[in-house]
Amino acid sequence: MVRAIRGAIQVEANDRDAILSGVTELVTEVMGRNRLTTEDVISVIFTATPDLTAEFPALAARKLGFHDVPLICASEIDVPGALPRVVRLMAHVEVDRPRQEVQHVYLRGAVALRVDIAQ
Repeated sequence: MVRAIRGAIQVEANDRDAILSGVTELVTEVMGRNRLTTEDVISVIFTATPDLTAEFPALAARKLGFHDVPLICASEIDVPGALPRVVRLMAHVEVDRPRQEVQHVYLRGAVALRVDIAQ
């Protein structure tokens, strides 16, 4: 079955190292909590709030071994009052688990985005 897994993290600054570190933490948590390997991942879409421009979030996934997984980055729409410095992801994965067992991951300040599903 194909499932979509959501996640987000608020990073400390529009700084290359902060973005890479935050995305590494996010991707590692998504993979670990859902017991995934890169072989399970079909593709990942990353978005960043317009205030994050210092690095492509997908680079962190490449550094984690996502070499042959299609990755793409996009910018979130600039909504007034939105939480700043947030990287989001949607990973499409192949797993033999029901949807209710998928664990979405919201870290740091991004927990406020989805208190209903953040673990």
